[in-house]
Amino acid sequence: MRAQIQKVPQIVELLKKKSVGLQHFKPTSSVCVLEEKDAAEAAPCPHAAFRAHSLDEIPGPTNWPLVGSLFELLRKGGLTRQHEALVDYHKKFGKIFRMKLGSFESVHIGAPCLLEALYRKEANYPQRLEIKPWKAYRDLRDEAYGLLILEGKDWQRVRSAFQQKLMKPTEVVKLDGKINEVLVDFVGRIGNISNNGKIEDLYFELNKWSFETICLILYGKRFGLLQETVNEEAMNFITAVKTMMSTFGMMMVTPVELHKSLNTKTWQDHTAAWDRIFSTAKVYIDKKLKRNATRAPDDLIGDILHQSSLSKKELYAAITELQIGGVETTANSMLWFIFNLSRNPSAQKKLLQEIREIVPPDQDPSGEHIKNMPYLKACLKESMRLSPSVPFTSRTLDKDTVLGYYAIPKGTVLMINSHALGSNEEYFDDGKQFKPERWLRENNTINPFAHVPFGIGKRMCIGRRLAELQLQLAMCWVRSVTKT
Repeated sequence: MRAQIQKVPQIVELLKKKSVGLQHFKPTSSVCVLEEKDAAEAAPCPHAAFRAHSLDEIPGPTNWPLVGSLFELLRKGGLTRQHEALVDYHKKFGKIFRMKLGSFESVHIGAPCLLEALYRKEANYPQRLEIKPWKAYRDLRDEAYGLLILEGKDWQRVRSAFQQKLMKPTEVVKLDGKINEVLVDFVGRIGNISNNGKIEDLYFELNKWSFETICLILYGKRFGLLQETVNEEAMNFITAVKTMMSTFGMMMVTPVELHKSLNTKTWQDHTAAWDRIFSTAKVYIDKKLKRNATRAPDDLIGDILHQSSLSKKELYAAITELQIGGVETTANSMLWFIFNLSRNPSAQKKLLQEIREIVPPDQDPSGEHIKNMPYLKACLKESMRLSPSVPFTSRTLDKDTVLGYYAIPKGTVLMINSHALGSNEEYFDDGKQFKPERWLRENNTINPFAHVPFGIGKRMCIGRRLAELQLQLAMCWVRSVTKT
């Protein structure tokens, strides 16, 4: 392994010396969760009350007619800096606050006990925030809904088709060979494009790496994004994903029906982006279905396609959403992982020592090696605490629910602010410091509901295991070629 990648520049050293424009790296949307084994008996919540107050009594920023708190949020940096504004609001208004952005109203929760209470009251089919722009596109083009927007029994049926393979560690670990295949090319490319150790756009390179990986896993195909001559189709797909992500936010806080009826540029760009995404994905899903008769042991998606009874439209929708989720969020997480390590030389040294102790010089890192790397796992956990690529997830209450001091009615959208939880000194000593050791202490008293980068409950991020393995293996490669 090491002989193949001697040209790789010192990425960690580069980021230590130069802040690579992290203000441009926006948190991306996704879904995810906590496992049931992590939830012990419910502890009494200090924010509970004998008499629950009404929804109207929940504090929050000024709610102006029509726009709500939108202008105030824009002054704080806009939707791309929303996670920072939410931290400030929790400091000002407490563990629960209420906010309206244009037509979108929500209640935000930022205390582990409240999150635990929500988790324990969760129904069989928990509901997420309705992503109206995505639904509007699917209805326009007569496409099926995927896991991110399905609800009820249909959601459970489609999720069940993917969960056994994607959430079972013994199945996901079989993908380490494909992940490593792409990583060999990635570190080679970084070496080739660096200019005296400087990389013009590392985030874009990480997007290409994550795209190559998820496509190899889903379709068994390489697109050549890490080669000198780049595949135009793949580049168009990445551009389409970024366009789609950048346009749907505005239609979440302003009526999507209005955008659609007026045929605004936002709606046009959003629709064209989805057209590109679906048309590209369908081509390779169809090819995968045709050659599905012979499957390799690591053909995870091939097994899912073979064993499920989903319609072709449902497969298109679910796999397309998996592909989207596997590109930008993984690249974003890896960027912050590198950045957080770059600022902590002692953690770098300990991690490098662990990698060299576990991975023999003549072998590539593997899923089996990762099992014996507690410090690597702690570093990733700590990075996700400080800089989660998904700063908040959501629930829509399917029944009247009491949380803390308040009785919250059915249909209310709850925002679970994982970034605010992870940065709160009340739950993490020296919360602004990168301290992986906090996760390794025998007397670790960290509340599991204080660290939820993948969300909570039954609507767990179905790609969690895959993302963790990909990030952990990637850091093994990066660290193994940098100096202490």
